[in-house]
Amino acid sequence: MPFQPVVPLDGYIGWRFLQRTLDRQVEAFDKSPEIERDVAYFRENILSATNVEDLVTDRRLLAVALGAFGLQDESNKQALVRKVLEEGTLETTSFANRLNNSQYKDLAKAFSYGNLGFFPDAAFVDDIVAKYKQNAFEAAVGEVNGDMRLALNFERKIQDLAADTGSEKTIWFKVLGDKPLRAIFEKAYNLPTEFSQLDVDKQQEIFAEKTRKLYGESAVSVFSDPKNVEDLIRQFQVRSQIANGPSALTPGFAGLAVLQASSGFGASATENLLLSNI
Repeated sequence: MPFQPVVPLDGYIGWRFLQRTLDRQVEAFDKSPEIERDVAYFRENILSATNVEDLVTDRRLLAVALGAFGLQDESNKQALVRKVLEEGTLETTSFANRLNNSQYKDLAKAFSYGNLGFFPDAAFVDDIVAKYKQNAFEAAVGEVNGDMRLALNFERKIQDLAADTGSEKTIWFKVLGDKPLRAIFEKAYNLPTEFSQLDVDKQQEIFAEKTRKLYGESAVSVFSDPKNVEDLIRQFQVRSQIANGPSALTPGFAGLAVLQASSGFGASATENLLLSNI
């Protein structure tokens, strides 16, 4: 069983704890026997997967390939994955391009069987392994605290979107089409549940206007500044904690509160205690 991430508190305090301990927690997670076995198997066998069938019928290879794109829960949808990979992305009418899920499109581009052929090299393998580990860790965090997984996902994805050279409106539509990213913005901007029922163009306008009021610019590129990313995550975590109510049932909350209240036992010591099993 992989190392289980430690998130002792909800909200922004929990997020700050996770940030401070992230490197140590990721290192411990990556060294989990299950993760190391999966990675070793992928490295040893992916070069032999010369066609779609080789990949789809090898569940261990497929698990890493799907996991690298956040599709780890789709491993039983072999027929769907086969169709995505066989048709590729070059034709606008291909299955991947028609799906309302950019993760499948990214999968088909990377494992390019249906495009110009699949010819993996060492750099490709390293990239897939890195993405697999990252997504696996985020999923493990999600099992402990779903809001922390959303925040980690946002922190990672928003960087690429902020650097996107497409039109401002097009990039906002990419945000709206990504459920985890959308969830962060909706909560951070305190938008009502009825917001999703609005016309998509109106939704885009509201996201852009809210961003302009808070950060001085309406484009997603404003999140190329890490301070703005952190501020949005802070707003998300605070509002989410308020909506969720008291966090006394959070694993480790009672013990942590007692420890922090004890004389001479500060945040650093508490953090070390909680991570002493890493």
